[in-house]
Formats: sequence, structure tokens, C-alpha cells
Amino acid sequence: MKKLLWILAGIILLAAVGIGFLVSGNKPEPFPEGSQSALWLETGPYTVASFEEAFVDSSRPTDANGDYAGAPERTLDGKVWYPQGETGAVPLIVYSHGFTSSREGGAYIAEHLASHGYVVVAVNYPLTNMNAPGGPNVKDVVNQPADVSFLIDTLLARSASSDNALSGLIDADRVGVTGISLGGLTSTLAAFHPEWADSRIKVALSIAGPTALFTPDFYRFNDVPFLMLAGDLDAIVPYPTNAAPIPAVVPGGELVTLANGSHTGFAGPAAALAWMDNPDALGCYMVLNNIDEGDADSWYDLLGTPEQGINYDYQDELCLMDPLPEAMNVLRQHMITAVVVLSYFESKFAQDVVRKADARRFLFDDLPREAGEVTVTSAADALAAGSAGQ
Repeated sequence: MKKLLWILAGIILLAAVGIGFLVSGNKPEPFPEGSQSALWLETGPYTVASFEEAFVDSSRPTDANGDYAGAPERTLDGKVWYPQGETGAVPLIVYSHGFTSSREGGAYIAEHLASHGYVVVAVNYPLTNMNAPGGPNVKDVVNQPADVSFLIDTLLARSASSDNALSGLIDADRVGVTGISLGGLTSTLAAFHPEWADSRIKVALSIAGPTALFTPDFYRFNDVPFLMLAGDLDAIVPYPTNAAPIPAVVPGGELVTLANGSHTGFAGPAAALAWMDNPDALGCYMVLNNIDEGDADSWYDLLGTPEQGINYDYQDELCLMDPLPEAMNVLRQHMITAVVVLSYFESKFAQDVVRKADARRFLFDDLPREAGEVTVTSAADALAAGSAGQ
């Protein structure tokens, strides 16, 4: 049955691609000419080089999954983007894909970051990617924070050696994580989980990642700058319960909201769906048809305990929005995502104090003024709003 559903989804996607090229009027509204937003969207000064590699962690197994017997190791089919010709050490960003997605979902983000002087690695996680043996299994997200740590280990070791493309290229003190949807959850777990967090991670940026399954206590174990980027029309990870609370519950947490932004619209392949009123129609189809009945049962105990900030009372709200309202053009959503991700990491990792201040000012002042869909909320804003409401 799942094979048939994948075939049907493939037919729908192919039709989407074909119509996407044929339908006129789907080009996004550009940023104002000469604006700061247009400047931050420009490709950076570096030529982007890349290589593909299967990273194998022989210390941990891949679990059995459906008709798949499992494996004694975890194989992470990856791609690394890096700035060609850079001679100094630059930040490392680990990108994590969403459920039933792949490393290519964030390729447009990786290329933009690499052109501005970042090393970015993305992999297909063994059991949550779209072609996972036995079918995508959302529960394997509990193994992905350790995958992130393994990737950090591997790339830092490459940087410390003298015989490869990454030699001397990565600054071990500037490591960040980001990801879309389940990849956002992976990034959040890798940054904050009391047992799984990697202390080398200095900044975390979740793009439409689930957070409703965490209580405020979850964020008290580690002090990591955190930004949530989300659309307020997200049908898969609902905005009111996952993104909106972030500035109030995460110490120092910040939120960028895209008015009429969808969930699926953050993923790179959604560019072919620019003709659709709301790409979450296809996104929900793909996700719902890869969630087994067993996945619908509560499995949050696999994430930890209530004392560790896991909300056992969380009720799934997956794809309950009906009908789906018209959403932002996905190409416009990609434009905004690219500049938000770059400016946020630059506001934390830029070594030039002027560049760091410029990035912060752009994200909080210029971008909301130049792109009317964007609202930025800080923890201080949330505190002030709470005080005013008392």
C-alpha cells in the first residue's frame, strides 16, 4: 500500500513540476531594489564547492524497521558545502532534514551560507529520510542528536588533518545547528536535551520544528541562543502551540514569524509547488501516509521524562487545518528564509563586531520594515507583552 502511495505522490509531484513551469504569475515579489534585504539575499563573495560522502558511524546500529532487519552501523549519506579558497577557520553548520525528506531540502540554505563563508553538512538520516528502508520512521529521531554529534566529530577531525578539502577550515568554537520540521526537532534536541545535547553547539535555529512536546523545564538544562522561524499557517506543526510560545518559554529565545507562511514552503523541493495555493496540501499527504498506526500512539517517553522537560500530555495536532487557506508564495518564503538564517548566524558568529551588529539590526529592524510578512519577537518583547497584560 505504501508503495502505491509513493507512486501516487510521485505522479502528483511530477505534475506539480510540470505545471509549475507552465503557470505564469508565480514569481515571488522581489525585495525592494537597493534594500538591506536584497543585499543579504545576494550570493556571498565565495565560490561554493561541495562533495558527497557516506559518513559511517560503526559505533551505533541502525534499528530494525518494518521489513528491514537493521544494520550494525549507521550510514549517513551526506553532502558538504564549503567556501572555496578560504584560508581561515569558519563556522560549521549541521543541517537536519524533515520527516520523509532528504538532505536536499536545505540545499538552498547551505549554498547561501557557504557563499558567505560557512561549512555546511547535511545527511540523509537512516530511518527518517524519504527512502528509508522499511519506510520512514518518525521515532528514529531519538537517534539523530547522536548523529549530529558524530558529524561534528568527523568534520572537526577533517579540519584538524592536513590532507583534505576541509583542512584548517572549521572553527571548533563556532558550531551551529539548523533544520526544517523534524530536523528542527533534531536541532533542538542536540542543543538542549539534558543527556543528548552536544556542548560544542553554540547556536540553534529551528525552522518550523515541533516544540509543543517540551515543557519550559526542557530549556533550562543548557544555555544556547535559539531562534524559531515559522509560518503562521503551518498545517503540519501548528504555529500557536509550537512557535508562538518560544520567546516566553526559552530563555533568550527569539521568533521570526512569516505571515501566511506554510510548513512545506520552507523545503527546497517545494519550489516546484509555487503554483499551489498552499503546498501543505501535498506536505500533509506525504506525512500522513507515512505515519503508521503505531506512530500515532504516544512515544514521547523515548525522548525522556517529565523531569527532563518532556510533555507526556501533548496531543498530536498534525494536519487538522481544514480548509487550507492560501499561503505565501514558496519562492518568496525561500528568499526570506535564506536571509533570516544567514543574518541570525552572522549575528552570533561573525568575528567582525560591525558585521555582527549589522546582522542583528537587519534581522530585527530592516527585514520587518522591508518585508511586511515578517515579524520578529524577542524574549524581552514577550516579557513586556506579558507585563502589559497583567
